[in-house]
Amino acid sequence: MSAVPAGIWRIGHDGPEAYAEDREGPRRMVASPGFLIDRTAVTNSAFARFVAATNYVTEAERIGWSFVFYAQLHPSAEKDVLDLETGSPEWWLPVRGANWSRPDGAGTDWRDRDDHPVVHISWNDAVAYALWSGKRLPSESEWEIAARGGLEDRIYPWGNDLLEQGRHRCNIWQGRFPRENTAEDGFLSTAPADAFEPNGYGLFNMVGNVWEWTSDSWSQSQPQLKAMRGGSYLCHRSHCNRYRVSARTSNAVDAASSHLGFRCSADMPAPSAGSF
Repeated sequence: MSAVPAGIWRIGHDGPEAYAEDREGPRRMVASPGFLIDRTAVTNSAFARFVAATNYVTEAERIGWSFVFYAQLHPSAEKDVLDLETGSPEWWLPVRGANWSRPDGAGTDWRDRDDHPVVHISWNDAVAYALWSGKRLPSESEWEIAARGGLEDRIYPWGNDLLEQGRHRCNIWQGRFPRENTAEDGFLSTAPADAFEPNGYGLFNMVGNVWEWTSDSWSQSQPQLKAMRGGSYLCHRSHCNRYRVSARTSNAVDAASSHLGFRCSADMPAPSAGSF
């Protein structure tokens, strides 16, 4: 984990890219006592250790299916696409047997991407892992403070330009969503959890790659919707310009999909006896 120092921080965004309907703004000052946060999203191998120790069964496993992005579906899983009215966009396929251990359905295995973020994780699953590990989910303000890496009033964890000297700094969609992904950043779907350069706090992939759950509800009137941060490898300016540090969205506590993961945080340890 990395330590994020105590301080008073400016978060939120009021600029033209902000989604007013998401209550992304206004810019505001928040105080934080300092905290710890995982340097990467929780990986498949880390989640596998949790499952081995606890025999935990994720909600996607109990329900029997989860959403897989159409272009990721493994040929062996084509027969497992369910005829369900989900209300989701056409690019999301409800796939029988898709879950954290078979991320693209039958024919795929987490061991082939053990250092990638675990996906198909509901908010309830993430909380269960966090409790087992002696951690918790970050609040939205903690997540954003951490994502900014010590920078204020910047769009991304590294600055205001998506590309730095032509270099990609995150895993998002390139091309024309949802039918053409040129994979100019090197990845068609998830990337290793420590891909690309870390931000100023040593945190990897705070934007792009996978959406990350936070502890906060979307609003006081919607406690069953939990806020998510960071965007994913499916985000594109024309579709979901939420791979920005201030952007937010939400999902139901039992929702799972092939681009939804998490990282954990923890309180800063108390000073040891005799310290100054």
